[in-house]
Amino acid sequence: MPDRSFLTWPFFDDHHRTLAADLDTWAALEIDPSEPSEDGVDDACRRLVADLAAGGWLDYAVSKAGGGRFDQLDVRSLCIIRETLSRHSGLADFSFAMQGLGSGPITLAGSDAQRDAYLPAVREGKKIAAFALSEPEAGSDVAALATTARRDGDTFVLDGSKTWISNGGIADYYVVFARTGGGEGARGLSAFIVDADTPGLSVAERIPVIAPHPLARLEFSDCVVPVANMLGKPGEGFKIAMATLDIFRSTVGAAGLGFARRAMDESLARATSRSLFGAPMGDLQLVQGMIADMAVEIDAAALLVYRAAWAKDAGAPRVTREAAAAKLYATEAAQSVIDRAVQIHGGHGVVSGNPVERLYREIRALRIYEGASEVQKVIIARQVLADAAANLQDSPGD
Repeated sequence: MPDRSFLTWPFFDDHHRTLAADLDTWAALEIDPSEPSEDGVDDACRRLVADLAAGGWLDYAVSKAGGGRFDQLDVRSLCIIRETLSRHSGLADFSFAMQGLGSGPITLAGSDAQRDAYLPAVREGKKIAAFALSEPEAGSDVAALATTARRDGDTFVLDGSKTWISNGGIADYYVVFARTGGGEGARGLSAFIVDADTPGLSVAERIPVIAPHPLARLEFSDCVVPVANMLGKPGEGFKIAMATLDIFRSTVGAAGLGFARRAMDESLARATSRSLFGAPMGDLQLVQGMIADMAVEIDAAALLVYRAAWAKDAGAPRVTREAAAAKLYATEAAQSVIDRAVQIHGGHGVVSGNPVERLYREIRALRIYEGASEVQKVIIARQVLADAAANLQDSPGD
């Protein structure tokens, strides 16, 4: 039984506690925990999106404007859902997360027509969403994006490449960030909705990874999209991307937290059932030390994740530092917890298909995507330094 004591913390309302219990029950009955082959991952994701829609869980991935549960995205709900799903299946968590991330820019910056055209279909599982930001030479450095969008009458013509795109190859549309001019770096970026069947858009390469997920490199060559497909105004792409990540970066930490909790559950079961030197493994002080470290890291990660989520839901305009800290610590801590879980399982921990072996492969990508751990440190340090400079400026002189 997973530890649910954190739900008594003051970060949560009663509907969050109900959500956690209901989703856990549903996931135990409806989610196939087995890992698909690389060849079967596309179909598995499509089924999971359909199942999540049928269960009503995608109601949390879009706002009320698209038929969702809340007027605005509730970040605590998103984190609870990702934490719960990731305990059951990394692919189920991925499928939910991408419906939210790939529609997040439309929720935040879309026109009424754009929201009507895409959000209900995302919620109903009829459109699979994707977020196309990273490029071969511009991953975490968003301001270095090179894909261009040239205005041509009532259209924009996109040229360039995107890579590491989750749901690449199975998405029905992509939110694409491209350079439209009007300034260097971040100031010259805009965001577009590009349907997957748009001429000039192609899936150039599928990218296999250690934990099977649909990933691809996309190419745009004279790809024509209507002006009406631009999200927000020209030059607002960076702002839209950052606002989206402000919401969903905390949820990456929540997914890592779910992986860590599953690793802890597996470790406790192993330590209490396995005999070593004539006694339960859990009686060994070295094993107890590992369990204690795991428990502390899990609690610390949960506090950071749900502090960031609560702050956003409470109306903070930006939670960049808090979300970065949550993502950084929770994913790094999860890697540490899962590594100890493999050690506690001994040889069984590296057998293909063992739950902790799958967790070991699943967690590694979370320390990279949506900003690698090193980039999160840069974000945190810059914010801390900026706050310190502002405080010095505001303080009276000696």
